[in-house]
Amino acid sequence: MVKVGTGPHCRWSLWAFAGQLAQSERSAWLEIAAIGLEKASMSGRGLGGLLRCAIAAALSILFFAPICGIAHGQSLMAPQAIAPAEHAPGSGSPGASIAFPEPSAHPSALPFAQASPVVPAGHVALMVAARYGPDAPLISGGVIWRVYAANPDAAGMFRLVKEEQTATPTFVLPPGDYVVHASLGLASAAKAVRLRADTVREVFYIPAGGVRLQGRVNDVRIPVGQISFDIYPGSQFDTAQRRPIAQNVMTGDVVLLPEGTYYIVSTYGDVNSVVRSDIQVKPGKLTDIVVTHRAAVITLKLVNQNGGEALANTQWTVSTPDGDVIKESIGAFPRLVLAEGDYHLIARNEGHIYQRDFKVINGVDGEVELLAK
Repeated sequence: MVKVGTGPHCRWSLWAFAGQLAQSERSAWLEIAAIGLEKASMSGRGLGGLLRCAIAAALSILFFAPICGIAHGQSLMAPQAIAPAEHAPGSGSPGASIAFPEPSAHPSALPFAQASPVVPAGHVALMVAARYGPDAPLISGGVIWRVYAANPDAAGMFRLVKEEQTATPTFVLPPGDYVVHASLGLASAAKAVRLRADTVREVFYIPAGGVRLQGRVNDVRIPVGQISFDIYPGSQFDTAQRRPIAQNVMTGDVVLLPEGTYYIVSTYGDVNSVVRSDIQVKPGKLTDIVVTHRAAVITLKLVNQNGGEALANTQWTVSTPDGDVIKESIGAFPRLVLAEGDYHLIARNEGHIYQRDFKVINGVDGEVELLAK
């Protein structure tokens, strides 16, 4: 059990605090941070383990394990200004360092006014700001700040005192002990602060980077909505079982992550075109990930004659040449995304069974007709 403070009123359990955050605020502040390219909004899913690590690590910066990358550097200082970029599939290099805002001759200096703000009697000012690292510029947007009471109430809950989403907020609070949590996507930092009489100034270091995802077949970009991405901690070559930290990420979304290694599972369609790739996230850098699929869009048709009208109410089974079933469907002309390779097709209609073999060639969309004879 880790405790902070010297007196009975300033001691509090980090583990208990983390447990509350994981259970009661799962959707409110465990953000996956899929930032839209034009409005920089955040959307979230739960990640209780991430918070437990953050708080239980003695109120230090939270790191999540590292992934793999195809990179072009862009500024994360203003996510709303990031524009989509065209990139050829293939490997790349780490992105350029994030641009420092002007003026920033001394990035390590405290980013606060020298004069203390005017506060009401019986209150103390707490001024906070966040950087990507000790010598990095201020994070200019996207940070969610929350101040919690340092001690649980009678029900064992840590009360949320205040919340802000400005870059460098000033909290005006009664004297006492608090825990301050700053989150930027899936990266976060937490500190215990004690307010007595004088203004307190705190700088948080959040070593976060961003990834923006898209998929291609040859040099053709896969349309939005036809491909999705799941992000896992660590490398794909690590055999340990892990849960995804972000699911169903769409093309063009920016996901903010702590620096490190992760792997992406990219799914094109809903059958068997799946690609795994490792990426590396670096603080203050945006990495554009281009995942190349080798697949094609195939439409199945059961017809009475070549080029004829598709027969309705047909049951379809697509399998490997060895007989392993890949996809089953019902309809006149189902449309499937299939990885390149050889397949066996079975169609059932009005008590009759028809079958044939066919081949999928990378990037060559088309129809596969099966004659009802």
